[in-house]
Amino acid sequence: MEDTIKFKTMKYLFSLFAAILLFSCSTQKAQSKYSTIEYEAGACFGFCPIFTMTINSDKTAVLEAEHFNFTKDNSKDEFSKPREGTFKTTIKDEDYNKLIALLDQLNVKSLNDQYGERNVTDLPTSYLRIKFADGTSKNTEDYGKRGSEKLIEVYQFFEDLKHNQQWTKVK
Repeated sequence: MEDTIKFKTMKYLFSLFAAILLFSCSTQKAQSKYSTIEYEAGACFGFCPIFTMTINSDKTAVLEAEHFNFTKDNSKDEFSKPREGTFKTTIKDEDYNKLIALLDQLNVKSLNDQYGERNVTDLPTSYLRIKFADGTSKNTEDYGKRGSEKLIEVYQFFEDLKHNQQWTKVK
């Protein structure tokens, strides 16, 4: 009788452990929906920041900063200077999770391929390039950076990431 109770207890503990393990694996998969998230901010006729930021599903990120990203006194002379550099970091968990939530709210796969009217010639263009874990991708070009309120929120989030992460210059 005592052996039966021990066996049932062990069986229960093993089942509980297996369930926890399976649940944690499925949670990991849910978080890796996006394999690569890339945002590019293009030039305008003013002092718009020019950069590309790429974030991988492991939260590692690369920032290719061209011009007007970290300077306070903007001038056209900035273009005669070398690019600002290449920087790397690991995005903080809280910020990465917020980015994923913002992208989920966008319903990325349903975004238009292009936004904006090119009847004004001095506006910046942004590019949002998403590679999904299932091998598909979505690229969105937004001339003027006004595609939708949710897109504007995502663009601002990327701008903020340049300043609220610990970036290390590598080039």
